[in-house]
Amino acid sequence: MDSAVAAIAAWLPRQRWCGGKAHAPRLRLIGAFELPSADADARVRTLLLMDDAATPPILYQLPVVERAERLPAASDHLIAHLPEGGFLYDGPYDRAYTDALLALIVDEGRAVAEGADAAGRYSGAGGASGAEDAAGAAHPPLSAPATVVGGEQSNTSIVYRPADAAPIICKVYRQLHHGENPDVTLQTALAASGSLHVPASIGHVVGEWADVGRADGRAHGHLAFAQEFLPGVADAWRVALTAAAADTPFTDEARGLGAAVAALHLSLGELFPREEPSPELIGMITGAWARRLAIAVAEVPTLAPRRAEIEAIHERARAGAWPQLQRIHGDLHLGQVILAPGRGWVILDFEGEPMRPMEDRTRPDLPVRDVAGMLRSFDYVAGSTAIAFPERASAAVRWADAARRAFLDGYVAASGLDLGVYRDLLAAFELDKAVYEATYETRNRPSWAAIPLGAISSLLRSEPLPVEPA
Repeated sequence: MDSAVAAIAAWLPRQRWCGGKAHAPRLRLIGAFELPSADADARVRTLLLMDDAATPPILYQLPVVERAERLPAASDHLIAHLPEGGFLYDGPYDRAYTDALLALIVDEGRAVAEGADAAGRYSGAGGASGAEDAAGAAHPPLSAPATVVGGEQSNTSIVYRPADAAPIICKVYRQLHHGENPDVTLQTALAASGSLHVPASIGHVVGEWADVGRADGRAHGHLAFAQEFLPGVADAWRVALTAAAADTPFTDEARGLGAAVAALHLSLGELFPREEPSPELIGMITGAWARRLAIAVAEVPTLAPRRAEIEAIHERARAGAWPQLQRIHGDLHLGQVILAPGRGWVILDFEGEPMRPMEDRTRPDLPVRDVAGMLRSFDYVAGSTAIAFPERASAAVRWADAARRAFLDGYVAASGLDLGVYRDLLAAFELDKAVYEATYETRNRPSWAAIPLGAISSLLRSEPLPVEPA
C-alpha cells in the first residue's frame, strides 16, 4: 500500500480536481473500501487519502482499479506500475469500477470496509435489474457502457448510456467533507417533490471514515450522486455567449430563467426550514463581505479608492430590510443551468461555492444571493464578448442590461417578492460577488479583471433598482 500511496502522490498534482497544485502532496491513508466486481481480473477499491501538506488538510476520494495485466484502453489513466507487480488505474476510466459503482447505488449494496465504509442508496423502490420501481419507472441496469465528462474542476462525472434505459450521470466527489452534501439533499428533495427544474434523482453513495477531530471519531458524508442525464443540451452560458456575440435578444429566455429560479426558491422554502435573520446571522454575512473586501483591496490596488463607497452600501444593506433565510442554490450562474427541449430551464449542481466549508453550505441563506449570482453571470457574458469582439462591446452591454432586467422581471412575477424592498441587500450581494471576482481574475486572468472592476464602478454609480410585483 505504501508504494501505491507514493505513486498517487506523484500523480495527484496533475489532476484538474487536485486542490493543492502549488505544493507537493503529503498523503496519509485514512481508510479504504472494496467494491464487488464482476471482472475477475480487477480489484476495485476506493482509497481515502488526507493531504496533510495542504492548509487546511484536504481529504481526497480516489477510486482505483488494480490489475495484474495492462489495460490498453485505459493507458492514459495509468497511475503507476507498482514495484510489487500489477498496474494501478484511475477508477472512473475503468469499466470494472464504473459498473461496480452503478451496481452499488442501484442495488443498494455495501462495500467491504477497510477502515472506511460505503453504502448505496437508490431513490426509487428497488427490484432486480430491468424491473420497475414503485413509481412505474424502469429500474436502471447494474451495468452499462460509461464515459467520463471532460473539463470538470473539482469532481469526476461518469455518464452511463444503457442500451435499453435512459442515460445516467454519476458525480464522484473527489474532495470529501463531513456532513450532508446539499448537491444530494436539495436536488433529491426537489425531484421527489415533482419539480421539473432539476434532473430526476437516481441515488447516491454515503460513506463513513475516521476523523479524530470529531467526538465519536468518525465522519460521515456523501461520496457520489447519480441523476438523470439530459444529453445534447448546452448550458445557458454557451447559449448566452452565442446570442450576445450575434446581438440576438435573450430577454424571453432570461425572463423564463427568472421564473424558474423563483419556482426553485419557493419549493426549497417549503421543503426545508426557514430561519429569521437574527443579528448574529446578519453579522456573519456582513462580516464575510468585509473580509473579502479587505483581501481584494490588498491585492487589487485600484479598489482602494472605492473602499469607502462599497462599505457604505454594505452598511445600508446591514441596516435595511432582510427577508427570512432559507435553503438556496448557493452558486448560481449561467453555467449551472440548461434549457431542455419541451421541459424548460433545468438547474444543476447544488453543491454551493466549493471554497465554503460544508457547514456553511448547508445553512439557510438569502435567495438574493442566487439572484445576484445570475446578474453577475449576465455581466460576464457581456465582458467576455467585449474581450473576444471589441467592436461589439457597447452592444454587449446593452444585451446584458436587457437580459438582467428580464431575469428580474421573471423572478418577481413568479415569486411575488418585491425586490425593491431589498434593493440595498441585492446591491451588496452583487458588489460582494464582483469584489471576489476582481481578486480571482487579478490572481488568475489579469486580462479579465476589467469585467468585475467595471461592474463595481457601474454598481457604485447607480445600483440596479429591481422591479416590483405586477
